[in-house]
Amino acid sequence: MTSAPRPAADSVTHPPGIRSVFLAGPFLQLLDPATGEMPESARSPFDTLIKHFEAQGLSVHNAHRREAWGADLMRPEVCTRIDQEEIRKADAFVALPGSPASPGTHIEIGWASAFGKPIVLLLERGRDYTFLVQGLHTVATVEYVLHTDVAGALTAVDKALHQAVARHREERGER
Repeated sequence: MTSAPRPAADSVTHPPGIRSVFLAGPFLQLLDPATGEMPESARSPFDTLIKHFEAQGLSVHNAHRREAWGADLMRPEVCTRIDQEEIRKADAFVALPGSPASPGTHIEIGWASAFGKPIVLLLERGRDYTFLVQGLHTVATVEYVLHTDVAGALTAVDKALHQAVARHREERGER
């Protein structure tokens, strides 16, 4: 029996030692009231990032996908525990904070910060973000990616993830 070929080491763009990412962002506020699900336009940035990270061999934890884009919402006492545990276990945290602010995403950003995770925040150009999101880099390892389109910002996301992980390791005296 033969196994599928593995990608060459130089084709993997995620930082060494990073095996998993928690991807957060607005959810309930993006659900279509008529269908109870996220429309394709709201789903697209998350789907793009999930596919991008998974193509690099990363495990991606994401509530949107786990809950079938709104078709299979979990009860609050279930999803809260799962999200917090997945953030705790993830090697890095990436989020679209939402504008207007997504309360749930902001809680997850706080958890990631408290757990000492390297964080990448994707901020859409021309949008307003809370002061605590804007200033989070003063108390946590955060890289910001300003974008107009997530798909067009994937190279910047990879660079920011590398920088956040490198700074996080340096701050902890790791190699």
